[in-house]
Amino acid sequence: MSDMITADLVDLDLSADTKEAAARALAERMVALGRVTDLDGFLADVAAREAQMPTGLDGGIGIPHCRSEHVTEPTLAFGRSSDGIDFGATDGPADLIFLIAAPAGADDAHLTILSSLARQLMNTEFTDALRSVGDAGAAAALIRGDEPEAPEPAASEDTVASAGAASPAAATVTDDDAGAESAPEERPFRIVAVTSCPTGIAHTYMAAESLENAGREAGVEVTVETQGSAGFTRLDPEVIAAADGVIFAHDVSVREKDRFAGKPTVDVGVKAGINRPAELIAEVREKAARGEVTSGTPGSTPVERTGDSGEGYGTKLRKWLMSGVSYMVPFVAAGGLLIALGFAIGGYKVNKAPSVMDHFLWTQADSWAALLFQIGGVAFGFLVPVLAGYIAYGMADRPGLVPGFVGGAISLTINAGFLGGLAAGLIAGGVVIAIQKVNIPAALRGIMPVVVIPLISSAIVGFLMFVVIGKPIAQAQKGMTDWLNSLSGANAILLGTLLGLMMCFDLGGPVNKVAYTFATAGIAVSDPSDSAMKIMAAVMAAGMVPPLAMALATTVRGKLFNATERENGKAAWVLGASFISEGAIPFAAADPLRVIPASMAGGAITGALSMAFGATLRAPHGGIFVVPLIGNPLLYLVAIAAGVCVTTALVIVLKGMRKQAPGATAAPGEGTAAPTAESKQPVAA
Repeated sequence: MSDMITADLVDLDLSADTKEAAARALAERMVALGRVTDLDGFLADVAAREAQMPTGLDGGIGIPHCRSEHVTEPTLAFGRSSDGIDFGATDGPADLIFLIAAPAGADDAHLTILSSLARQLMNTEFTDALRSVGDAGAAAALIRGDEPEAPEPAASEDTVASAGAASPAAATVTDDDAGAESAPEERPFRIVAVTSCPTGIAHTYMAAESLENAGREAGVEVTVETQGSAGFTRLDPEVIAAADGVIFAHDVSVREKDRFAGKPTVDVGVKAGINRPAELIAEVREKAARGEVTSGTPGSTPVERTGDSGEGYGTKLRKWLMSGVSYMVPFVAAGGLLIALGFAIGGYKVNKAPSVMDHFLWTQADSWAALLFQIGGVAFGFLVPVLAGYIAYGMADRPGLVPGFVGGAISLTINAGFLGGLAAGLIAGGVVIAIQKVNIPAALRGIMPVVVIPLISSAIVGFLMFVVIGKPIAQAQKGMTDWLNSLSGANAILLGTLLGLMMCFDLGGPVNKVAYTFATAGIAVSDPSDSAMKIMAAVMAAGMVPPLAMALATTVRGKLFNATERENGKAAWVLGASFISEGAIPFAAADPLRVIPASMAGGAITGALSMAFGATLRAPHGGIFVVPLIGNPLLYLVAIAAGVCVTTALVIVLKGMRKQAPGATAAPGEGTAAPTAESKQPVAA
């Protein structure tokens, strides 16, 4: 680690009072050594990582870290604070701060060294030594693991005599001793664990070390697979087979999770593995004692976690629904655009065209229009089954797919539509989870996921959808459709305002997705109503406002934004024009109290105007590239422009008010050498 940290990267009197200021102070040392090329860009990456999960650990440790394209080589900076800095740990502020900077393409060797440091942080002797060291060079040497060479002690006569006297005794084994040695020892409880975190540099290895230490104290064999940035070495299948329990301490998906099926499992976030390993070991032992053996893969899915054990049902429900929506959206985009292109080329009568299997002429535009329309219709036919299937997948992993898809298809058959798909997915996931909780003989576990669970769960879901709840849901779906068709005047404008607010509230988050899914569900039929197409138009228009407004604001008043934000502004033009609301996320993360309200104001105006102008949209995506497919396209663009101007003006005014605060003399990234009050503004909220 000699090339990673030197005395110049150590600050034993760190005077910062916030985590952002601490990261800046340590990062400036990296910049001075040429290890970081863009201070603001690097700090933005650090803040983005911090936003995923606080990096404070119990025991007074803060480890802000990230991968960044602005880092030239893996670097570690260390700061010691006398007052402590809040990094989000449960036990209070941190006095030992390690800033870890890894290049975007860091090699495995360097990452392995950083993982060794992370493990050292779980050693109290190491952290106590860092708290008492009085010299920057000594602190750097301690972190590097440098040890002074000590002369080998000469053997004295007393030592030799002692050894000689001890040798016969050591070589003599009594009958009692022999009996004791031959007595079989009781087999220890065995646990296999997997740890992982978003960056895969620090928390992954700290959790592993913490679990292993707690296992030794409890007399339990703990074998950990660390799935970090340097890759991972799979646990020996024999070790997994011999394990009595499993612990997943992770914040990203566990890779190849099926290997651990059929064992008592504790599934938590990576910080729980660091902060309370003894509790996790005790919990998995209790589950094993009660015989809580799962028949499928426990815990979260390989793609999207269903949540830590401490999360409430509402949070888990939102994640399950978002799992289904995230898989459905590509079908919506592909199918909707194909159908829209079919209408654009062949006119609105293209839905009456015969099947292209029976009639297709290569030289006729109408035949190509019919082909596009019919392919899009097939893609749209998957929407509800995919939604239901992947809601169940989010709840119960792969065993939930079959009953979920079956329930979604039944929903289409009985005209229960989008609402039926939601219900089918939740029911399918719940049924599979219930089946998985049944204790199954070991001989049958192999066929459970592929035969028994799909058979029983599909039969139950099919019965409930056909006989019990299908008809009421179909009636509710019809009532909602009739209500949408009846909207006009002030009611339609109010709905447009509400949808605009939702689209701009979290910029691609759950609220945004609810509004978008509501709109796409309305047009996901071969012949959508005029009201449904107006709703789709309002939603897409509002979703384009935030990134376009941020792009315009950085162009008009660039001094109100730092260098990184100005670069993001250039990309936001394209993202906004393409209806990618996430293009405004970097601005919202850096200044949420100004950007989000301004975006919501502009989105509400655009949504209301779009509904008032009667703009319609058959395509569920595409931004300005599908303007030719929009009804009343000129007024539609006026609605978008109005919202963009409102949001831009509000952002400029609000940021300008902040700039007038006492001491704010220069914007970050404007070339000011001395740190100003503004340059100390947090990079991310």
